[in-house]
Amino acid sequence: MAENIKVAVRVRPFDDREMSHNSKMVIQMKGNQTTITSTSGKKNSFAFDYSYWSHDGYRITPDGYYEPESPVYADQKRVFEDLGRGMLNNAWKGFNCSLFAYGQTGSGKSYSIIGYRANKGIVPITCEQLFAGIEDKRAGAAKDDEWQVSVSMIEIYNEKVRDLLVTTKTRNRESLKIRQHQTKGFYVEGLSSSPVSSYAQIEAKIAEGSKNRSVAATNMNATSSRAHTIVAINFVQKNSNESGQKMTKSSLMNLVDLAGSERVGLTGAEGERMKEGAAINLSLSTLGNCISALADQAAGNTRVKVPFRDSVLTKLLQNALGGNSKTVMIAALSPADINYEETLSTLRFADRAKSIKTKAVVNESPTDKLIRELREENARLLKLLKSGGVPITGDDSNSESKEEKERELNELIKKNAEEMEAMERTWAERLAQAQADANKQIKDQEEQQERKKNVPHLWNLNADAALSGLIVHFCDPGSCTVGREGQVQLTGLSIQPRHAVLRNTKGKVTVTPVENAKVFINGKAVAMETELHHNDRVLFGNNHLYVFHHPVDYAKMVKSAGKGDNKNADKLSPPNFEDAQAELAANSGIMGLLGDSKGGGNEDLMKLKDDLVKLFPEVQEANAMAQEMQRPVKFELLLMSAQGRGLREGEGQTEVYIRLINSENNTEFLWPKDKFLDRKFLMRDVYNSFMDGEADWKPPEHEDPFLEPADTPVLIGTSLIYLESLAHLIEISQTFAVTNYKGDDQGKLEIEILPCDEEWNELTNSFAEPESLIANPLKFKIKVLTGKGLPKRFAALFCRYKYYLDDDYTTTEEVPGGSDPQFNFEKTYTVATVTQQFMNYLQNSYIIVELWGRQRDSGRTGGKIAQIAESPNDGAVKGGPSREGLDSTDGEGGSGGTRKLLAELDTVTKEKERAELKVKQLQSLLNEARKKGDEKIDVDALDSTLSATLNGGDQKKPPEEKAGAGSKAAAANAGGSSAVIQQKREDVMSKTVSKACVLQ
Repeated sequence: MAENIKVAVRVRPFDDREMSHNSKMVIQMKGNQTTITSTSGKKNSFAFDYSYWSHDGYRITPDGYYEPESPVYADQKRVFEDLGRGMLNNAWKGFNCSLFAYGQTGSGKSYSIIGYRANKGIVPITCEQLFAGIEDKRAGAAKDDEWQVSVSMIEIYNEKVRDLLVTTKTRNRESLKIRQHQTKGFYVEGLSSSPVSSYAQIEAKIAEGSKNRSVAATNMNATSSRAHTIVAINFVQKNSNESGQKMTKSSLMNLVDLAGSERVGLTGAEGERMKEGAAINLSLSTLGNCISALADQAAGNTRVKVPFRDSVLTKLLQNALGGNSKTVMIAALSPADINYEETLSTLRFADRAKSIKTKAVVNESPTDKLIRELREENARLLKLLKSGGVPITGDDSNSESKEEKERELNELIKKNAEEMEAMERTWAERLAQAQADANKQIKDQEEQQERKKNVPHLWNLNADAALSGLIVHFCDPGSCTVGREGQVQLTGLSIQPRHAVLRNTKGKVTVTPVENAKVFINGKAVAMETELHHNDRVLFGNNHLYVFHHPVDYAKMVKSAGKGDNKNADKLSPPNFEDAQAELAANSGIMGLLGDSKGGGNEDLMKLKDDLVKLFPEVQEANAMAQEMQRPVKFELLLMSAQGRGLREGEGQTEVYIRLINSENNTEFLWPKDKFLDRKFLMRDVYNSFMDGEADWKPPEHEDPFLEPADTPVLIGTSLIYLESLAHLIEISQTFAVTNYKGDDQGKLEIEILPCDEEWNELTNSFAEPESLIANPLKFKIKVLTGKGLPKRFAALFCRYKYYLDDDYTTTEEVPGGSDPQFNFEKTYTVATVTQQFMNYLQNSYIIVELWGRQRDSGRTGGKIAQIAESPNDGAVKGGPSREGLDSTDGEGGSGGTRKLLAELDTVTKEKERAELKVKQLQSLLNEARKKGDEKIDVDALDSTLSATLNGGDQKKPPEEKAGAGSKAAAANAGGSSAVIQQKREDVMSKTVSKACVLQ
């Protein structure tokens, strides 16, 4: 019978990091209802099977357990009773069970599944209860009844599957293949499965797998928050039924800790040549697609296809999501407003998942029948193999070679033989061997714990707290070498064959870098022998970060603290990964980017500091990889204001960006942090291929994560055009400074915004009061004419802007680069009826004109600028007068000189026209005075005339004739005097320039 997936959402116990930056809670829970509220007050409510509030409302008992203090608080025991108890009961009945946790990094996925110290999660409690149940069953069981439990553990990272319960170097790095069985579905080929007889052994196996994760993550520069972990517990019951027939009942429990979901929405801009986000989040994106498709099917749309085959994760979760399994999903939430978007996304994901139906069946059959079926299948496979027939399984790939098909058949035969052997061989024999291995492992762990009490040692720090402290290197008396070929073997980025020497001389431990090897102690680079003290942080290369523990020094500190020495008491607490990274960042000098405000504590500044601390090691790692692989690039951190990104005042905050400098073709690009992190994920993959010695490690240029094509558009700078003059029917015609993100002048743009009459004649020297324009039509033109003194390193240039309520950019045509490009862009605008809202826009707002360019590739030859095909915006407005004979080459030499002469001719022509206008205006003023019989001309009137003509524009008619009805009324209100109108124009223009200067 089909039933819905159970879905629970949970806010985990309070963590200072979660509610940093003065953030506020945006989640409320009541019963099974969960409501999230945005900062603007918008509410979204969802209903789930369970809504658990575990953020606050608890007290900590002496043993460290979070005990409910408020009736709304949901502790670990309650979560187990609601979710884990049902999973355990289903396992006893012979159903497959799946539990997976979804949510952003740090939201509490692992806390719910595994738990923390005394606060055990669903998995450990379920396993403890499982073995307690087995012991109860054995008390009244028949002699040949058996209960078998085995565990396996895998990690999926970048679509590669690794077995975490193996220790050999080759197996630790190789990727296992996913195969499909005709009846059992997808499985991992060659996956090890370890028999266990108690939860302590399961716990030991999970610890072993976690250690292998930590080692691999450090050596391979991987990030645990981007890896999925699946712990599979296979529970088999063998006993006789009422008729005495031997029966086998099995249950597979999949416990899935998914990667952080915050990467799903941060996949870069549409149209990127490299789909970084798609590569990184393939598993999670496909999981979301599968859940959406399954939800559609549940709603009655049976024609939709579920893309289980599109990723490794969804292949392995096919049964859990839409097959033979009873499934529970936990959506982990952050209550902080800084995580609002991701939390809302998680809730929507969970809301879709709750409609999915699975159809679980009891996995029970006579044991003899199962063995017989396996033998028959093997006989059939052998026959196919001998006859050269096609396999009955596979990944539906027609390109597989005959050898690969034969190998797959042999693998299936081997797997079936192992299953038959497992059924025929007594569980006691298998368990005895596993017990011997487990005893040795437990003995080694006990010995290590004893040594840690007496011998100085280094223990690892990892970004994932669960992976910290799992790697230990002892500093025995004498000396040992650290490095790729040392006694303490480290591999990975920036690690030399002989990297450093550790010496323990009568309890004094020192570290000495070898030659120019990178070694940092407490955030500072060291170049000579340096003594280590308790809790010192030691970094080898780029990502091998350790804490030094000295038992003798530790004992002295404990004794001193007991006597009231608070200084030593503070040193007793072990450092964490975040503090160690902050220390490295502070000593690097990057905090100088924050200027004099670095000691402040406001929310935005704290966020910038956090981003700098987190991104500093990432940038260092990217540079180290580039250097080691001889890639011609360098990465630098910088701060980018909202205005530097082309945003309006109040539309955003200053953010951390990464500058990419390509020394091969002399290009520069600015990447937002999310794009950089996505690219760096792919850089790691390339680097690992390079370190593995793969012949084809270097990707094609268009797929190289270290590079950006030279013709990728970059924002050169922005100009702000304040619109208040247009509200008075005053033309805007001037050159505007183009400033980049640092505020540096990048040249100028000549831009005009001209009011027009009904026949589109341009109005100059006109004036109107804004109130007179309301309820009347308005026509005007926006022209982007030329550039002045722009950087010459750009092969092509274009401008774009958004006007009023536009969602899309208006974009000029691309023109050849050069210092004085001719855009010759014009667009007309008609406002049918001027409203108060539109008038407020004109009086208080501005247009941001962005200047973009495509850089010259100095490292390549050939290619013409005219060949730069597509415009960056499909909605680009094409138009404006064109010039005959204007060549489409760059502005340096050749016909670029012609273009420069044309630009100068434009300037001279305009100056001539304005001079002629000045003479006409003075003559008109003189004639008017003569008519009145005046012997003297009023100084103010003369000054106004000169000022008006200097501000330019073609004036062929008096302003009241050209401006239309609204302007006539305004002129009348102003007294009808030309001098008064000109004075009002000057006042408005002066005010507008002042505002623009302040804003710029």
